[in-house]
Amino acid sequence: MLSTMPSRHAPSPSFIDLMLDAVCVVDRAGHFVYVSAAFEQIFGYTPDEIVGRQMLDLVHPDDRERTLKAASEIMAGDPKLHFENRYLRKDGQEVHIMWSARWSPADQLRVAVARDISARKQAESMQAALYAISEAAHTAESLSTLFERIHQIIVALLPALNFSVSLRDEPDGELTFAYHVDEQPQAHTKTDISLFNQEILRSGHPLLLTRQTQPWLPKRLHRLLGSDGQQCWLGVPLQSHQSIIGTLVLKRYAGSSPYTDKDQELLQFVSTQIAAAIERKQFTATLLHIAQHDQLTGLPNRALLHDRLHTALARARREYGQVALLYLDLDKFKAINDQHGHATGDLLLQAVAARLKACVREVDTVARFGGDEFVLLLENVDLPEHALGVAQKILATLSQPMELGGVQVQILPSIGMAFYPEHGDAPMQLLKQADSSMYHAKNQGGNRVAYHPHS
Repeated sequence: MLSTMPSRHAPSPSFIDLMLDAVCVVDRAGHFVYVSAAFEQIFGYTPDEIVGRQMLDLVHPDDRERTLKAASEIMAGDPKLHFENRYLRKDGQEVHIMWSARWSPADQLRVAVARDISARKQAESMQAALYAISEAAHTAESLSTLFERIHQIIVALLPALNFSVSLRDEPDGELTFAYHVDEQPQAHTKTDISLFNQEILRSGHPLLLTRQTQPWLPKRLHRLLGSDGQQCWLGVPLQSHQSIIGTLVLKRYAGSSPYTDKDQELLQFVSTQIAAAIERKQFTATLLHIAQHDQLTGLPNRALLHDRLHTALARARREYGQVALLYLDLDKFKAINDQHGHATGDLLLQAVAARLKACVREVDTVARFGGDEFVLLLENVDLPEHALGVAQKILATLSQPMELGGVQVQILPSIGMAFYPEHGDAPMQLLKQADSSMYHAKNQGGNRVAYHPHS
């Protein structure tokens, strides 16, 4: 059906309404004066609803400035072929349009053909998202960084301001929140998200919760729509080759368009790549942890200690701070190992590691240097007396007997201390000084701390 524009502007061939592309005519002021039947299919408005309205009202706000510029160039006599911009349909959905337009000087009208390229744009966006997720899996420094980049990638595909990733813990399989962003942190508790997650895991399928889908979903989920029923949720399982490793959940608050089946399909499409990226980063993190930690005690090993010592010294130089090293050796460990066996010796090393960690701050490092030797790295030490206090605490803690596999054992340490900048500014220089002080403590009978002030 044609609009009521003056007959001198109306196209005579009725087959124009058979075209899949929409033919549009706009006057100099930017008002629609004619649209073909395909306009309703693409934009959602009938010709009667749209004729007389401003064309710019339908343009996506982010594209209005360049659309106005293109319209001015067209009216100046510069035809446009394949100009792309975005419009908002009557139902609020975004649609990508490719225009071909020219100006009719005689009629003082812009005549244009509009083609819906949303499907092509979505396919391009999805492929770009898959590539970006794969790249993030290789370049992200950590899981938290990976989640931040995935969030940014998803935001480019669909509304995802409120975004949550939950991962299954091994071996109990319980979900924990790995990443969570919410524009209204108090609006929904993590209990609500957990409830939604449980339904995703129970079904093993994507879940779309809106006022429209509510009748077909369990009643326990209905309260998640909010008191006005206008909030909506969209979640997908993160499926690896073998199992579901977690969930990805989005939600929108009242006042915004609800998620659709198309949004669900899109999120499900990228979820497999997201799961693969997470597994890759977890595997890489596991390998790195194995390479940098002692398998028996779980403490940082010699290599990681050297890295942290280099970093600590560089920071201390910048901030004019002081660093302390405590070199610890267990007195008569070999005798205990020989008397009670290697299994008891291993239990003893694990118990010592736990007690040493309890003696320092979280920012400090307790490392197993090898055998029955441990090194403690203390940063931001104001005075040597503070490090000495830590050493005395270690002596008191380790002097308490330990019950190990039915065997009561007591172990005493010898501890040597060294300080930056007092004893040098190089890692090996400080380690050598702390080691020398430790042997001095041992030669004095053990179970003591030795520290040689720089003369």
